[in-house]
Amino acid sequence: MSTILRRLPPSEATGLRTGARHSLAELYRPADLVVLGLGVTIGAGIFSIAGRQAATMAGPGVILSFMIAGIASLLACLCYAELSSTMPTSGSAYTFTYVIFGEVWAWIIGWALILELQLAAAVVARAWGELAVRAIANFGVRLPAPDLVVSLLVLFILVLLTGVVALNARIGLRALWVMVAAKLLAIAAVIVVGAVHVVPANFDDFHADPKPLAEPSTTVLDLFVGQSHAFGWFGIFAAAPAIAFAYIGFDIVATAAEETVNAPRAVPKGMIRSLVLATVIYIAVAVVMVGMIPYTRISVDAPLSSAFRGVGVDWMVHVIDIGAVLGLTTVILVLLVGQTRVMFSMARDGLMPRRLATISRRYHTPSRVTLVIGGIAILLAELAPVFTLEQLVVMGALFAFVFVAAGVIVMRHRMPHLDRGFSVPLSPVLPGLSLLATLWLMVNLHVITWVWFALWMVFGLVVYLGYGRRHSLLAAPRPAPPPEPAPGRGRHRR
Repeated sequence: MSTILRRLPPSEATGLRTGARHSLAELYRPADLVVLGLGVTIGAGIFSIAGRQAATMAGPGVILSFMIAGIASLLACLCYAELSSTMPTSGSAYTFTYVIFGEVWAWIIGWALILELQLAAAVVARAWGELAVRAIANFGVRLPAPDLVVSLLVLFILVLLTGVVALNARIGLRALWVMVAAKLLAIAAVIVVGAVHVVPANFDDFHADPKPLAEPSTTVLDLFVGQSHAFGWFGIFAAAPAIAFAYIGFDIVATAAEETVNAPRAVPKGMIRSLVLATVIYIAVAVVMVGMIPYTRISVDAPLSSAFRGVGVDWMVHVIDIGAVLGLTTVILVLLVGQTRVMFSMARDGLMPRRLATISRRYHTPSRVTLVIGGIAILLAELAPVFTLEQLVVMGALFAFVFVAAGVIVMRHRMPHLDRGFSVPLSPVLPGLSLLATLWLMVNLHVITWVWFALWMVFGLVVYLGYGRRHSLLAAPRPAPPPEPAPGRGRHRR
């Protein structure tokens, strides 16, 4: 059969095929999945993105931008929920694509997910190091050679969290619960204390007059419609793609499906609930942010901190710093978990070296692939200009979103008999809207991001043709099942 047509049977996507399908112990319950989702979707950006977009693009209308971005993300989340409930496997979009579209497309999506998750872990770790140094400085501590300190902190956090993921999944889950709870307490303090200082007059200029962008952008959309403007309705819609990037990460919950109790029902609930909660929290922080001080006075570098300083509540700066550090810590932890599960799935399918699919007998985790992923993240965070490649993280995620939305429509047509723990309502309308919303987000990425992504995918196809196509388990001849023992000759009687 042609490689492009070679598809993984649905029964094998979640069944015992390699001996490793059931090696990942059931660990997560619905509440754990909500914490997992909040751990990755709410990072340090919650303290900055609303203020930055309000100051430069949307004004007080940034609240509407958050709503628009939340709706676009929810559409994609519904599509992930249906496919996860049908195929509860750690491969997420990679495995969905393998079953619905075929092996070569699965490789392409897997390769995009590797880019998204591996680079995201490095980017967030680097940001964590810089944020930690700034938090220490805000406490009045002067650090010699701050750049060296940042590098050492990056090494420390990645080694620590890689070890947690590799050695004990239950300890990692408990740590995640504690850090997410502490992070949410910090955010609650921001909302409650900030609400006391909200001035209704700051919402008056809700639709500020449009202005030319301070820094002209070079997105794909700009090539077709010309340069966009800031503020007004155009600015509100233009800010939505940047804000939608803050919600990306809910898809990682799908990689925990294989380790979830009653996954067909629990994973959709956990994924949708975490995204809805994250959207409500983001909107609440946005309301407080633009309500405390006029958007024209918001500092782009430290929006929320400057707002609290502006109303005379300086001590909240430390709460924000602690919340931001904890927020990024949970993001790194969940990214490492998600990347481990995706690469683990590709390895046991033969598209990656099979040794990476080894389960540690002592720790019952895919420790080998986790150590590899952690090592690569350290090299990228320490040596690569990761902040200049940040949009590639978003590109990888959105590329997978496209296939997931299309996959819901195609699977309903090709495999209507499959059991679904959750079904997207109004299909194919809502999956179609998700597809359009994702494409809209993609054309708002910079042209150079598309170029780098195309080069990455070309390199990935070379790797697939050179290794994955030949080593795939579907390429190997299937052994015939052993014959049934003859009556009376199966077992020796005592």
